[in-house]
Amino acid sequence: MDSLSEKFTKNITGAFGEAGVEWLKQLPTILTECAQRWSLTVKPHFSNLSYNYVAPVVQANGTEAILKVCVPSPEWHTEYNALCLYAGRGICRLLQADAAQGILLLESLKPGLMLASVTDDEQATSIAAQVMRRLWRPAPANHNFPTVATWSQGLDRLRETFAGGTGPFPVKLVEEAEHLFAELIPAMGEPTLLHGDLHHYNILTAERESWLAIDPKGVVGEPAYETGALLRNPFGIEKRPDLVQFTTRRIDQLATELNLERARIRGWNVAQAVLSVWWDYEDGGDSWQEGIRFAEQMAAVKE
Repeated sequence: MDSLSEKFTKNITGAFGEAGVEWLKQLPTILTECAQRWSLTVKPHFSNLSYNYVAPVVQANGTEAILKVCVPSPEWHTEYNALCLYAGRGICRLLQADAAQGILLLESLKPGLMLASVTDDEQATSIAAQVMRRLWRPAPANHNFPTVATWSQGLDRLRETFAGGTGPFPVKLVEEAEHLFAELIPAMGEPTLLHGDLHHYNILTAERESWLAIDPKGVVGEPAYETGALLRNPFGIEKRPDLVQFTTRRIDQLATELNLERARIRGWNVAQAVLSVWWDYEDGGDSWQEGIRFAEQMAAVKE
């Protein structure tokens, strides 16, 4: 196994504590067992590891695949369950899995260029909308996926952290996000299984379909909620001098192509932008202050 970056090991130990430390110790053994069980040749891991060990592999028949090894957690199980339900429609196929050890063997998407490589934003937005339509399906009657309502409880933790206040977060911005979640959640349509993190780096070019998704979070909500992650990307968007106008055009395009209410796309975008900033702060990230400025601009988009 190749050496792991300091950032990756810190991410794992910071997020999972002693369980993460033990997982890192066992990782070489896990990889060896995967190679033996599924007759894989494991290649050097990808350079940008964050919270999962991900590496290209070659199967016995010469076909390339992706091996993803995670610290077993509720989030891992929702990804696994989402991949099972999607069954390769609009997303990479799940080839093998070990639910107990947090292991996924996934279809390798070729040529695998990210949506972020498409410089025409109208075209990129249209491609993302097409992928969304292929992915969405009614949520199972009995499921263990988190819901949009569950995710929104992050703002309750924000209030608890600051003794009912908002700390370094602008009061008006937090209050608007809270109001939007309270207004939008009860009025959601049919519960839909969403990807939950569908943006320019989780949509790749593929041979069997032009574009496919990877790395689903798996959350139940309404389709309009799905657009939030896309509207916060790609990286560097926050530096655009015309960000409000740019986002307005994107929202209009998504509303038209997906036949969704513009006001709900706009509302979810603002609410998620604030929630995303809080998650970054909660996880000890260093970009939450920039995120606040971005969220304020999202709130400036007219209803």
